[in-house]
Amino acid sequence: MSRVVIRPFETADLPAASRLLAERHARHRLKHPLLPAEYEDPKLALIEVTAAWESEGASGSVLVDGDEVTGYLLGAPKSSPLWGPNIWVEQAGQAVRVPEYMRDLYGAAATKWVADGRTAQYVLVPDDAELVDAWFRLGFGSQHAHAIRPVPAEPLAARPNLTVRRAGRGDIPVLAELDLVLPRHQALSPVFSAGELPTLEEALADWEESIDDREYATFVAEYNGQVIGSSIGCSIEKSSAHGGLAQPDNAGFLAYAAVLPESRGLGAGRALGEAVLNWAVEVGYTSVVTDWRVTNLLSSRAWPRLGFVQTFHRLHRLIGY
Repeated sequence: MSRVVIRPFETADLPAASRLLAERHARHRLKHPLLPAEYEDPKLALIEVTAAWESEGASGSVLVDGDEVTGYLLGAPKSSPLWGPNIWVEQAGQAVRVPEYMRDLYGAAATKWVADGRTAQYVLVPDDAELVDAWFRLGFGSQHAHAIRPVPAEPLAARPNLTVRRAGRGDIPVLAELDLVLPRHQALSPVFSAGELPTLEEALADWEESIDDREYATFVAEYNGQVIGSSIGCSIEKSSAHGGLAQPDNAGFLAYAAVLPESRGLGAGRALGEAVLNWAVEVGYTSVVTDWRVTNLLSSRAWPRLGFVQTFHRLHRLIGY
């Protein structure tokens, strides 16, 4: 232990950090091979670590064992007030050879973060049980899941009691209504999300403008001739939350799905998810990514049942309470 030193991250640490990140990603891909392979190359991992380090307000720590850097941690704030007085450790923001030492790295980095008033803390952790456990023992809890699955080998069968079809202009009023369903649901217990709720007028205007955008595939589910739910598929590249090491090659994205509260329990949510998976097959994608709040009891059960497997854990800690 006497040879181990923890100090602030410096620009000169970037090459060593990139090697550690490439090692971490190679281990991660043993469990989740659909994640992009290119970041096993330290030269490409360097691009991601450099971007994290050059983010406005970034700071962090490194662990030096003898003459070798064996761990690092980098965080930076986001400007959106939605996240509170925040600091974020993103996909490329951490790697360590001995997971237990992540607790020491955090202890050093968080001293500055809290001194700067960054008391709402978020960290995206790869699906590594020991590393997740180290963060749990730092007082962090699970908030959000990132997940992936391969596209189905054959199109999934339609459900006899439901009709799922592509949405058209005539569906705009109900699509706008469905846009409010998910944020309303997530404002309730046990999610208690602070996300902003759009107005119906804003949702209508957005659909009037975007309904014909071919980069998005919008589906609706009908029951007894009435639209009761919707889902949206697009390229993973449209999602800012799934960049870099979390962005698989040639992947689709299940971007949104919602069912009217009075119509839940009919299987519409699953059918709408399956519609996006079938669309991904038609487009030629090899995998589909999605994400959900783990406290959303509906989505946190529906999407794993549809075959999605968690790849990253977004953890959260609020300091001072």
